[in-house]
Formats: sequence, structure tokens, C-alpha cells
Amino acid sequence: MNAIRPNPSAAARPRPRRLIGAGLLTAALLLGGCSAMNAQNPSSALKPVNAVADAGAARLMLKGHDVVAYFTAGRHMAGSPAFQSVHEGVTFRFASAEHKALFDREPRKYLPQYGGYCANGIAYGIPWGGDADTWRMVDGKLYIFGGQASKDAFELDVAGNIRLADTYWHDEVAGRHSFLQRARRLVFRVPHYKSGEALAQEVALARAHRP
Repeated sequence: MNAIRPNPSAAARPRPRRLIGAGLLTAALLLGGCSAMNAQNPSSALKPVNAVADAGAARLMLKGHDVVAYFTAGRHMAGSPAFQSVHEGVTFRFASAEHKALFDREPRKYLPQYGGYCANGIAYGIPWGGDADTWRMVDGKLYIFGGQASKDAFELDVAGNIRLADTYWHDEVAGRHSFLQRARRLVFRVPHYKSGEALAQEVALARAHRP
């Protein structure tokens, strides 16, 4: 019985863009619901942001944590609905009236880098994650991470990873729909992509060689 062989020319034929786009849209939908999509993608200069839908706030930054506290108190603090401001369509909450006043005076000074997404993810063009309790200040700028493992990986080369993240943020992520960008870069990975396991091994190796 003759085996059925694939048509080489058909296999080599590039996939239509509309099929690729449809696949990415499907992947994006699977990565989160409509409320999360709306929360992360305001129609403003802050798009996209690490925000969630909350009672009384369609787009709550960093789940309501006080972005000013990192600069003034050197730690993360939960904000209160009693002290909140809306900037570029995104709600920010603060632990005190003083923090709210500081933010209202200079909001750009206190905005976390990369929309509050995990800085290590942005170094791979992926806007995903970002936990308020895992962070680092570098040259007066606030960087958020999606857990200690992501922070450890980023700190293997802080300057180099900031350069990568800055490039991908400005060239690909800023102004784009977070879920579509995420799906695209999970499928079409950046040339320097490393898995979480590979990064964990590098972190362990670096720690083993510390004096």
C-alpha cells in the first residue's frame, strides 16, 4: 500500500497572514477574559498597563498598591479607595492623602516602568505578570517583577536587561494591545529567549560562583 506523502510545495507555502492573525487572536482570548483585556488596555498613552477591574474602578493599577510608597517609604503598601486618582483612564490608589498629592503633582515620576508589567517579561517582548511586592529601584525608576524568580533572572544583567526591555517596550509593546502582543511573542519568540528553567539554572550557577 502506497504511503500518502505531503505536498512539498504546499508545506513550504507561507501561512496566510489572516490565519496567523486569527490564531493569535484565539490565543489572546484564551489567555484572559474580556474584563482583563479592557482593564489592561485603556484608550490613552498608558496602554497597556498591569491593571485589573475592581469595584468602582474599571482599571486599577497594580491591584490598588500605592506606587508612591516605593519612592517615599522604600516598600510596597496597599492603597485605599479613600485616596485615589485617575490618570490617563487608569485608577491609582494611595496609602495617604500626602501620597495622592505627590502623585497628582508629578504622576509621570511615580509610574512604574513598562506599565507595571514584569520587567523580565518585557525583556522578551511579553507584557505579562507583575507583583507589587517584588520590585527594584534603578536610577530613580521603579521596576516590577512577576515573582522572585523573575527578579533574580533580571538581576543577572540589570543594565543589559533594561536595554532589552526598553527596546521592546518602545518598539513593540507600548501602545499595543497587551493580549495580542503577549500571544505573538509567546508564539514568535525573541532570538535571546530563555525558558524559566534555563534562567533558574543560570541564577543557581551565578550564586554558586559568588565569592
